[in-house]
Amino acid sequence: MSSITPLSDLRDKIDAIDEQILQLINQRASCAVEVAKTKSAQGEQGTFYRPDRESLVLRRIMDLNQGPLTDDTAARFFREIMSACLALEKPMDIAFLGPEGTFTQQAAYKHFGHAVKTIPVATINEIFNAVECGHCEFGVVPVENSTEGIISHTLDRFLTSSLKICGEVEIRVHQNLMGHVTHLAEITEVFSHQQSLAQCRQWLENHLPQAKLTAVNSNAEAARLVTINKQTAAIAGIVAAEIYNLKIIEKSIEDEPNNTTRFIIIGQQSPSPTGNDKTSLVVSTGNQPGALHKILEPFAKFGIGMVNIESRPSRQGLWDYIFFIDIEGHGEDEVVAQALETVKDNVKMFKLLGSYPKAVL
Repeated sequence: MSSITPLSDLRDKIDAIDEQILQLINQRASCAVEVAKTKSAQGEQGTFYRPDRESLVLRRIMDLNQGPLTDDTAARFFREIMSACLALEKPMDIAFLGPEGTFTQQAAYKHFGHAVKTIPVATINEIFNAVECGHCEFGVVPVENSTEGIISHTLDRFLTSSLKICGEVEIRVHQNLMGHVTHLAEITEVFSHQQSLAQCRQWLENHLPQAKLTAVNSNAEAARLVTINKQTAAIAGIVAAEIYNLKIIEKSIEDEPNNTTRFIIIGQQSPSPTGNDKTSLVVSTGNQPGALHKILEPFAKFGIGMVNIESRPSRQGLWDYIFFIDIEGHGEDEVVAQALETVKDNVKMFKLLGSYPKAVL
């Protein structure tokens, strides 16, 4: 029979390992500072963040991971380490769809880590403006929801913007009931955005039939209201609970468990290929026979997978449409470049929105 290691010995071992980890993290941070000095000496301006480099590092960590931590957990740890190290090089301001505590802010933290400064902005258009004017290095905007579909305001804004898509991040939309009460029966009113109330309708009917349901402008605003009235509750994401110091009463009360929102990172950069990339573009063919076939045929010819295609009225003429397309691969990949050139020859308007690493987590 094997002997059991005394708890005191295990704690001493953990303390020693923690000391080693701290030393190594600080060594990494010192290297990051040296990287910043080297880049500055070479005349590099602007942000030192490189989405392609970060993606490669995280994927390498996941490949090296042997457990017992999951790959996602290991990657999240390193995301925060890289975020803190990058802040030593040059802090970044990230615009997101506010107010504080929204899922867009949660997406910003998931992609960039918590060492960035997140700047709440009122509208998607203002996020684009903040990055275009240089007030923020990057912006995070929602582009697609698995149950609600495409976010048209984001796609339409690309038609007039010079910004590129630099990355993407996906958030599983977990709706949490939060507040100060101990028992559900104490709750007299529930605040949330109208969409979140709809996504939790069945749960609310089953567990809070006595509570008044009140729609507000955002889930973050709902969380703020709960700090005023202790007998109320809010439905929001976990970031809102952290910001407003609320207790999670019930987790994941959404009726549809697989509800996911995809966000994109917008900025001035054009990331280099990583081997796990997407390319986004927008085209218009005009009102002509076989127009859609002319767009899709080159991708099939060169064996390029299509991830998504969305159509929007161009507002330039009757039955004239604009197509937003996501494909596999990077614009610098040889076959992708050939396919894009062929598409460009077949359409009246072509705009490359960016090639960027696929979401890692």
